[in-house]
Amino acid sequence: MRGQPVHRRSVLALVGGGAVSALAGCTDTTDGDATTTTPEPTPRSETQPTPTATDDIPIAGPSPDFGGLGLASNAFADGAAIPDRYTRSGADVNPPLSIAGVPEDAATLVLVVDDPDAVDPAGEVWLHWLVWNIPASRTRIPAAWTPTEPTVGTNDFGERDYGGPAPPDDTHLYRFKLYALDTTLILPQDATERTVGNAVRGHVLASTQLVGSHAP
Repeated sequence: MRGQPVHRRSVLALVGGGAVSALAGCTDTTDGDATTTTPEPTPRSETQPTPTATDDIPIAGPSPDFGGLGLASNAFADGAAIPDRYTRSGADVNPPLSIAGVPEDAATLVLVVDDPDAVDPAGEVWLHWLVWNIPASRTRIPAAWTPTEPTVGTNDFGERDYGGPAPPDDTHLYRFKLYALDTTLILPQDATERTVGNAVRGHVLASTQLVGSHAP
């Protein structure tokens, strides 16, 4: 998030869910940074508990590793700093991501990027990216991705796009959360994070998250 943000509730219309960057296929060789190669993520343990809501927005909390799903980036390691290119002060484009371990019976994916450390300065977890109905066959999301099939929701900058890190006060952690669903979400294009979160209840087959940090 960044200083003096516009509050999410005032900029988002009721929409449905969106953590699924629309893709046309299962690789990124024709999308965005076609030459970028992201590392294969290591599928997580399948013995983790099913995720549960941690606050009043079901997908706003941390995404526990369960179901064997994996998410990685060649731009930064889990827990490491996010390069400036992928922040508001840089090119403000999404980092490349690679996906592994999607359950065979999954229909779509939902991707959520948020900043839980924004609660103190902004009063809420800050939403940076919300994409839903990403084809379950997709294994890569290229940098500077412009989805054409999935639905992209409105973030807390008031944009239907990726909004990079811009912490106003101190180093913040940013969660790239991925959910594999057994269904396609039927939601309006202007669905909010809450609407998407409620729609995924009972449909999550696996989940995981990748965390990066950024300082002002």
